[in-house]
Amino acid sequence: MKNTFSIVLSFLILGLNAVCAQSNLLNARVPQEVGQLNEQQILANEVAPIEYGYVDDRDIVWSKTVWEVIDLDERINFPYYYPTKNNGYLSRERQSLFRVLMDNIEAGNINEIYATDYFNEKLTFEDLNPILEYSILTEDGRIKSNSGEEVTQNDYDTYIIDSFKVVQYFIKGTWYFDKRLGELKYRLLGIAPGAPDVSTLADSSAEKVIIPLFWIWFPDARNSLNKNSVFNTRNSSQPITFDKMLNSRRFNSVIYKEENVYEDREVKEYIYEDALRQLLESERIKSVIRDFEQDMWSN
Repeated sequence: MKNTFSIVLSFLILGLNAVCAQSNLLNARVPQEVGQLNEQQILANEVAPIEYGYVDDRDIVWSKTVWEVIDLDERINFPYYYPTKNNGYLSRERQSLFRVLMDNIEAGNINEIYATDYFNEKLTFEDLNPILEYSILTEDGRIKSNSGEEVTQNDYDTYIIDSFKVVQYFIKGTWYFDKRLGELKYRLLGIAPGAPDVSTLADSSAEKVIIPLFWIWFPDARNSLNKNSVFNTRNSSQPITFDKMLNSRRFNSVIYKEENVYEDREVKEYIYEDALRQLLESERIKSVIRDFEQDMWSN
């Protein structure tokens, strides 16, 4: 009897979550009602992200800050990349991570935007325009300009960094051993979308090097990321928020830099033009971090 009650309760909970996740899909009489939530559903969805909690500096026995790159070409990282088109055909609730970040920056929900990964040069939404958009005169436009004719907006080719062109994410975080909890923990500090320099898009022969476009102080973005969900490939009625995905490290990444005495130089700066050795060096750094917790209990 007890087992039967537990099973029924589980189905009820799953059913409630499914209705909330589908946003009135099963109750809609017309397509326009899809996504319309009642007051109870709105209140249920307004859940704040899980607080990190205070960490006293005296409780940190050991720490290491690392920079990693998340390649969106890997299948496990697809949820951060798709959908690349923001046309609303798939779902008004499904957006790529880049679209979520940009929409919330424009809306003023994310304000801690910086030019570097040391968060010392702050940017505004207006400052991002030359980073994300580039216009160049067409051949006809140059002819009109040289002949003294008025040049209009139609005489420019405009190149824009959108979700489709953001193919990597750079993240910065710190691993630390908390002696009070007796475990190794990770705190994500910053995230940056990675794409080619927008000025190189106009030249088909130019090398398309992926660079961090701008850096966001991650704690400032948590509320916005917690309101947007990632598509769950195993169960579409149980989406997961971007905040939970990133904090639980549900992605595959490669370490490309660690804090060091050599001015935090990158791996590629001391291992030249050897992708295999660079990858092995990244794994070595991961092993150092992973083994520290094991060594704490074996010494």
